[in-house]
Amino acid sequence: MRKLAPVLLLSFLLASCHATARLYPVEGPLANQAPLPVFVGKISGALYSGNITVTGSQGEVFTGRWDTVKRPTKSGDATGVTTKDEEMAQLWDSIYGDGFYVAHVLGTRLYARASLKANNGDTLKVEFYRPENEGNATTTIASLIKGVAKDDKGNAYKITFS
Repeated sequence: MRKLAPVLLLSFLLASCHATARLYPVEGPLANQAPLPVFVGKISGALYSGNITVTGSQGEVFTGRWDTVKRPTKSGDATGVTTKDEEMAQLWDSIYGDGFYVAHVLGTRLYARASLKANNGDTLKVEFYRPENEGNATTTIASLIKGVAKDDKGNAYKITFS
């Protein structure tokens, strides 16, 4: 029984890890609407991967899987920045300030990305990260996580979590 208890506790913790995400348009056609449409989503999973579901302003449902971005394990492992990485890095900087991506996101342990597809064929790229040394006893882990997203309609989003 002593060997089983930690496994059961870990299984419970992994199964119950979830957060609510809110995507606020900050660039593109949706950012010019009043009232501002806000997409709401659920992120589940733990450690290295999980699932994301986001409902768009027209009721479309985006789904996909998030995975952590692997960090180099030794010098020379980094293959260089891909076009996809560069596009999202620029998005982080445009939303959170110049140099934010390199200074805060790149290389953190919990840096994840996902490509979501909606039931109508639309796509949404999502990235989020959790700072490693922030927060205090009254801060929830989900509230520390920051994110960005970009859809195939020219909209960019700031993501908050709770």
